[in-house]
Amino acid sequence: MTATELVIDGVTLTAGAHRLVEDVSLTARPGEVIGLVGPNGSGKSSLLRAVYRILRPTTGQVSVDGTDAWSLPVRQLARTVAAVVQESGAEFELTVREVVAMGRTPHKRLLDGDTAEDAGLIRSALTAVDATDLAHRPFDQLSGGERQRVLIARALAQQPSLLVLDEPTNHLDIRHQLDVLGALRRLPATVLVALHDLNLAAYYCDRLYVLCDGKVTAAGPPADILTSQLLSEVYGVTSEVTIHPRTGAPQVTFLPGASRLDAPVEANPSVS
Repeated sequence: MTATELVIDGVTLTAGAHRLVEDVSLTARPGEVIGLVGPNGSGKSSLLRAVYRILRPTTGQVSVDGTDAWSLPVRQLARTVAAVVQESGAEFELTVREVVAMGRTPHKRLLDGDTAEDAGLIRSALTAVDATDLAHRPFDQLSGGERQRVLIARALAQQPSLLVLDEPTNHLDIRHQLDVLGALRRLPATVLVALHDLNLAAYYCDRLYVLCDGKVTAAGPPADILTSQLLSEVYGVTSEVTIHPRTGAPQVTFLPGASRLDAPVEANPSVS
């Protein structure tokens, strides 16, 4: 597994008359972990779909190591880019090991069986997400958090040079959130990940891109861009941002009762 460079250059995405993302540019250098943060509906998932070729840009280009990702043959793209999406369903009538083994498909010819190398990579992927004990369980009988870990293991087994993840910590308990993000941090691949938890993003990501209303509002190292003012403007909340004394990463504390939505509601004068 080696790292690749991702360049998103002036990408606009639309769905009918609705503009999802407008003129977004982003660079992920080889080996970086880049975080996408922003409120619901800000365009994070849409932008990721353009990278793993579900949503074609209306304008602009997505490039992988200098080549337009949309011009790559499907098999070559699958050897380069792996994706973990939010809604994957549980329709697989397969065991966990068989689901993870699907990650090896881009590296095989039709009817090829598993090699000793494949078996080792599948074991390593399951170990990375603490799922070795699930290997022989039916995938469709797992909990949401267990399924999420298995799908991440499948992406790891694919050995991509670019890994794209949409809220990979959804459904995971605290321990497995840390385990999964730690595993991503140690990969030799480039990682583009959308996260809601700003403290996890601040600790595990090299740089953050803040999206709001389909546009990049700020970009840079977490310590430079995670400020109380930005969080107020983007999320509409009051917060305090400090530097954690042990990790050295920004730590965000949200203050309850200080949202723009907490303004008093006027009573209807017509109602007695």
